[in-house]
Amino acid sequence: MDAQLVAFTGVAAGMVAMPGADFAVVVRNSLASRRAGVTCAIGVAGGLLVHTALAVAGVAAVLTAVPTLFRALQVLGGAYVLYLGYRALRSAARPLASFGVPDGAEQPAAGGSLRQGFFTNALNPKAPITFLSVLPQFVPAGSPAMPRTLLLASIIVALALVWFPVVALLVDRLGRRLRRPRTARAIEGGTGVALSVLGLVLLTEALMA
Repeated sequence: MDAQLVAFTGVAAGMVAMPGADFAVVVRNSLASRRAGVTCAIGVAGGLLVHTALAVAGVAAVLTAVPTLFRALQVLGGAYVLYLGYRALRSAARPLASFGVPDGAEQPAAGGSLRQGFFTNALNPKAPITFLSVLPQFVPAGSPAMPRTLLLASIIVALALVWFPVVALLVDRLGRRLRRPRTARAIEGGTGVALSVLGLVLLTEALMA
């Protein structure tokens, strides 16, 4: 058994499962509907696919070498996450009676959920740097780098395709309780605060750099 591959799978699982903007946006969409949650989860995996492809190609190194480009991407990603936080907070502020009941205006279409998941992950500027620094650590000395890196990247995407849909289905399974008006408002508000804070952190880091 490849001990390095096993170790990497554990590290990758921790990276994918770590709560953050991806987790928050999947939970928010899952509260709208099972389909919205699952398609958002697939979008997150698609964003990870972009990052891992960049890491494999070495393009992510450009972000490290050109600080201005990195900051520009950081501002863009922070602004988008902040926008999602604003939307969640605005939704949490609506009348309590509108929670837990069908509301076509509040339930995103599958395409919208897919885009939210994809852009939330794809616009995270730290992800390609993280992958670029982690993947090489698990390439055995003397072995071809490209095939091994492709395998490692595939493991990350596969884990995301398992983890985030499971989160979406779990939230949907608990949906009756989670969609109770007061609970739904609390989750929506908490998600909005979390996304807003994450967005502000990204923007602050970019503008203060």
